[in-house]
Amino acid sequence: MRLSAATPGRQYIQSYGGGGFRVSGVVWRGSIVVFATRTIAWPVVAFAEASEAGFAPIFAESPAPEVLLIGTGPQLEPLPAPLRARFRAAQIAVDTMDTGAACRTFGLLVGEGRRVAAALVALA
Repeated sequence: MRLSAATPGRQYIQSYGGGGFRVSGVVWRGSIVVFATRTIAWPVVAFAEASEAGFAPIFAESPAPEVLLIGTGPQLEPLPAPLRARFRAAQIAVDTMDTGAACRTFGLLVGEGRRVAAALVALA
């Protein structure tokens, strides 16, 4: 699916699907973590593989994002309680949703100037 609207100096998700994403003109294969100013690969094929270690780049980000959107794939999956507690301890609000919704929400929050990150499981 194609998305639109770019905010100068910020990453924006242009499209998703087919096993990857187009972010600010760059094609990424597989899952990714998108910060407001950069994108990195995320070695998660299915949300069930997500672990605290996999979220290390988010915990290491300085300043930390105020909001983390987690795109869990084609459908919403709940964030396990231990991970939810870890994000709460780090004072990062977290919201899980399907990957498409997370991509669209990321664009809205970046456009508002929010300190947001998105961990996105790629859709086939």
